[in-house]
Amino acid sequence: MRIRMRMLSMGMAVIFLTGCGAVRQELSESREVSGPSETRKTEDGREEADGLLTREKRLELEKEALRAADQVGEVYKNAAAVSETSGVWGAAELTKEQCLEAVRLLKEAGCVSVSDHINMENYEEVLVFYDTYVSGREAEVTVYQANRDGTLTALTFVCRDGRIQTCHIGIGWRDGDTPEVTDTVVRDIAEMKLTEKGYLIYGYESAPAHSVLRQYLRVKPLSDRCRELTEKYVYGLSYVNYNVLVTNWNEDNAEDILTPCMFEDIYRIDTGENLRAENGMIPADEYERIMTQYFPVTEQQVREKCGYDKNSRSYPYEMILGKQYPPFGEVVDYTENADGTITLYVDGVWPDYDSDCAFVNRLTVRPFEDGTFRYLSNVIEKRELDIPGNQ
Repeated sequence: MRIRMRMLSMGMAVIFLTGCGAVRQELSESREVSGPSETRKTEDGREEADGLLTREKRLELEKEALRAADQVGEVYKNAAAVSETSGVWGAAELTKEQCLEAVRLLKEAGCVSVSDHINMENYEEVLVFYDTYVSGREAEVTVYQANRDGTLTALTFVCRDGRIQTCHIGIGWRDGDTPEVTDTVVRDIAEMKLTEKGYLIYGYESAPAHSVLRQYLRVKPLSDRCRELTEKYVYGLSYVNYNVLVTNWNEDNAEDILTPCMFEDIYRIDTGENLRAENGMIPADEYERIMTQYFPVTEQQVREKCGYDKNSRSYPYEMILGKQYPPFGEVVDYTENADGTITLYVDGVWPDYDSDCAFVNRLTVRPFEDGTFRYLSNVIEKRELDIPGNQ
């Protein structure tokens, strides 16, 4: 981590955390890249007149983001694509392995880097930034995000004169290997908090288009094993649409949590694909196979609870309606039991309420040799927030 410090006339120290410090030197002789945009815009397209970043500083950040993009160009090379019909820039999805490689390369270049379900590298710079912000001093830090959609984001946080802003710079690749700035957006932050577990949660003054007021980054690392268990057993389950995670149940009363709308999520966990129901109905053989595999319930119990239609031998498709700002679970510890089951200790993270431990679950699963598994029981306890209402 590189820290630059200068003293103002009033004697106040100002700390600048150069989120990709090594890049400035390592790429000073790199090939020329596409130029940055010429104006700074707010999320609704207006020119930003009262930003904490000068135009010159913003252009410097754009150039630095383009230089950082060169560090991961090979990873993104096969992801960028140009539409043959419209000529509009687009990108194919990156695999998790490609995102891991991009994060690693950015780390080696001295950048703070992260991706979905991947630990943040050089995260200590963000901790120093937050401490500086809390102390009332001026600071900035840039976090690079390798996105699954084939783009790269440079997110700079700036605090000065009691204000906080983000400068979001989007990077894409033209013709497969030429980085370019696709957008630069400056937004005011109303508040920011670093939770005990290490979530940086911040809320905008106004909601950006097609987005939400509150955003978050997991700054402190989570163990690889906990991430693996989260992705396999918890990712995809909802706290707000059905009762799997929000009620206490076990093998004796598992039928009580059965409800038609949960099948969509369990189907996705089983197949890795989104459910497509023909004529709004799901064949009974597929429905019952999945539900009896993932829960300790019988075929008859599924039929009684989930609307089985005897004439068509099928079940109705009940779509899950999206709800704003739901919590999500992450495994923070686990116990491998003598009987071959695993007890997962799951924290409910609810960024919309600044909580990284709104409630805790003890979720027990039984893994099978073929890679599938069965949920056996759940116990939930309130911590920082009330448990979402039962469905």
